[in-house]
Amino acid sequence: MADKLPDYYFRVRENGAFVFRLDTENRQRRIEMDQIAVVNMRNGEIKVHGERSLSEDDIEAIKTWMEGRAKTLAHREIDDIFRAIDYLNNTAHWAQSKATDAQLEAVTDELLLAMHDLRSTLVRKKADRLTRG
Repeated sequence: MADKLPDYYFRVRENGAFVFRLDTENRQRRIEMDQIAVVNMRNGEIKVHGERSLSEDDIEAIKTWMEGRAKTLAHREIDDIFRAIDYLNNTAHWAQSKATDAQLEAVTDELLLAMHDLRSTLVRKKADRLTRG
């Protein structure tokens, strides 16, 4: 482990995190994790855990983490879309060069419906942007 641990640990969960204050300044030099808050990324809420109160440093650290987490999630979301484009290209290559008739029969209808839905949504959104702009 690193020589100097951070002051806080964020245990990520689906829509936020549990926030722990780390302490190694004890007689046994063990890492103690004291839960101080729960963060909800959807609504930006910070709930204090138990009977604790958060210091300004605690709140600042949590808000800084929330800003970084929001950027990470936004980056992952767009990265997933670019990966989907790659998957579509790989799927087209697979369908053209490797797929058997049985494999194509198994996936064609679902792929066509998903692509139709995606195309309809993209066309509608693009039309909305063009009429606004």
